[in-house]
Amino acid sequence: MNGAFDDDAARDGREARESVPAVVALHVWGVRTPAVPRAVLRMGLDRRSLRPGGGLRFAKLLGTGSGRTFTLRDADPRHWAVLTVWDDEGGPARFEHSAVVSAWDHLADERARFLLRPLSSRGTWARRQPFGDPVAARWDGPVAALTRARLKPRLLTTFWRAVPPVALDLHQVDGLAFALGIGEAPVALQGTFSMWRDNRALTQFAHRRAPHQEAMARTQELEWYSEELFARFAVLGVEGEYDGRPVALPTPEPPAAAS
Repeated sequence: MNGAFDDDAARDGREARESVPAVVALHVWGVRTPAVPRAVLRMGLDRRSLRPGGGLRFAKLLGTGSGRTFTLRDADPRHWAVLTVWDDEGGPARFEHSAVVSAWDHLADERARFLLRPLSSRGTWARRQPFGDPVAARWDGPVAALTRARLKPRLLTTFWRAVPPVALDLHQVDGLAFALGIGEAPVALQGTFSMWRDNRALTQFAHRRAPHQEAMARTQELEWYSEELFARFAVLGVEGEYDGRPVALPTPEPPAAAS
């Protein structure tokens, strides 16, 4: 497959917003410093090729960063990402033969790929529900979380002050296997992607750790976001490298010893 994904069938707008996609893929490419200008150029060139159609429901080109402050100093110009959302299981395999992936693979010296299935999703992204409205289902394996928010400009400073304690606590939580800041712009359009050993570990961080609980309370109080999305996924597969290290599924927690 080359170039843009052809829109081979009209899709009912309401169904596209609310049905649950078959699979979601996140590619993260790492480039050497001399290739950074070409990576920035690709971010513009690939927009037309990622229009919905041919099973591709939703796609976003993303910059990355550490996610520790969500300011410009977090930005990582050596890592870039593409999120794709598919209506059929074969979508990611077709995407591997696309002009988009071919160009990034040629430019990059490493890449990681995460294959995901939505477990829950709340909120919108660009006025869409890209991950549908999943019915809660049991999943005992590794999970991933994706957050995305459009920050209100007048509240940026207040938000930035609140981020560091949460980011510091995140990297101390047992069960975290991978974490990455993502964004459509250097500021104001921010998000995170993280992979966890299991649902229990993610829930422990999201709902039982004091820094994150305080941040959630301030979110409700100050209404930092003009748009927000929180999604949880089953991790179906992981492959590749990030920052020179293999990325792999986290090791399951050993069962509790019988008393």
